[in-house]
Amino acid sequence: MWGVARWIRSRRGPLPVERARRRPGGGPGAAERPAWAGARPAVLREILAGIGTTLDAATTRTELTRAAVRLAGGAAAVTGGTPDTASRYAAITGDAGLLPDVRWAAAAAREAHVPAAGAAPDPWLEYPGSRGAGLCAPLTSGDKVYGVLVWARPGGALRRTEAELLALLAERAASHLRHARVHEQVSRTAGDLQRALLAEPGRPHPNLDIAIRYLPVGRSTLVGGDWCETVRLHFGRTLLVVGDVMGHGLESAVDMSAYRSSLRYIASADLPPHRVLRQMDDIASGEAERRPATCLLARVDPGRGQVTLASAGHLPPALIDQDGATGLLPVPVGPPLGTGLGGYESATHRLAPGQTLVAFTDGLVERRGEDIDRSLARLAALRFAAGDSLDAVLDTILGRLDARHAEDDVAILAARPHTRQGGPAGAGGAGAAVG
Repeated sequence: MWGVARWIRSRRGPLPVERARRRPGGGPGAAERPAWAGARPAVLREILAGIGTTLDAATTRTELTRAAVRLAGGAAAVTGGTPDTASRYAAITGDAGLLPDVRWAAAAAREAHVPAAGAAPDPWLEYPGSRGAGLCAPLTSGDKVYGVLVWARPGGALRRTEAELLALLAERAASHLRHARVHEQVSRTAGDLQRALLAEPGRPHPNLDIAIRYLPVGRSTLVGGDWCETVRLHFGRTLLVVGDVMGHGLESAVDMSAYRSSLRYIASADLPPHRVLRQMDDIASGEAERRPATCLLARVDPGRGQVTLASAGHLPPALIDQDGATGLLPVPVGPPLGTGLGGYESATHRLAPGQTLVAFTDGLVERRGEDIDRSLARLAALRFAAGDSLDAVLDTILGRLDARHAEDDVAILAARPHTRQGGPAGAGGAGAAVG
């Protein structure tokens, strides 16, 4: 195994191979020259460009080890964690048998990262090992360490140029790993905010059953501004809301929260849906940094068996009859919120007990390169079993439309009015509590 008795600081005089070159016949032959020897700047530029192509830390580590092997041959790996916590290799390229024990490599990296008092810090530490040459380079950016690059090669000793270039690769990877860490933290913050907001929708009246789902797009994409809301109104009515703020990430989630707050405030005055949109648009257009948003309002009145719709650039809702047939409800479409253009209108349709209203964001149906009318027709072609629960309805829609592989976030709300026990259908309104 690798020896640990003797450490050789790489910047304290010539490396062993440089001394060997001065001996007759010493050093590697022409056939062993690395691929970059004849055109190093161009090749090095290409190798560096291949590190950090994504904001995924695991991908960056793999790209680093591949670049190290391409540059100097042998095998390369990156430890997980810092030199103080490393317990395994997170990425390996080449023959893993050439690499030292990960704990040994971590100890080497600690010595390279924390030099003796008065000594200049080295970006790497060479270890001569009985089976060939090796190097440990901490992945350092600022005052943070994001792992250790460990490289080894059988045969000849380490060239100074190789050590410097490997350290440069480690430096480049560390910078990208820092960005990936920041990206992950922002993504987690946005996700926590989104989940907190979605976890606390308003409560509808007992005469209306509600089910809501939210599916963020992809595994690494930041959470966006899709949202659903329910607001209790007078006389047993409930206002249903589905909205979509432009873009993704923390900024969209914050703007979504602002739209949601203004909606709750305006809806408390019990205005018609189109007037609610008008006031929301006035508020949003007065804030220069607020992102535009689409929004659909549906005021459900189970006592009268009707729903009143208004849209700010949003797709129409679907209506599922008691027999399971699906159709789209027409709704006048105004401009998105935040434009300041106004011009919203309302439309009223019948909504009987047992019928299901489904409102959704565009991520559910839109597909790249496909006309929106065809996308909506796919939804309208769905059929359901009579008596399906709202959860079953949503499961069917999300499954049939392959929403888990959608190209955008998906928020979907299903609502079904019913007759309250102890009174006729019209009795659910006048005596209901005001929310």
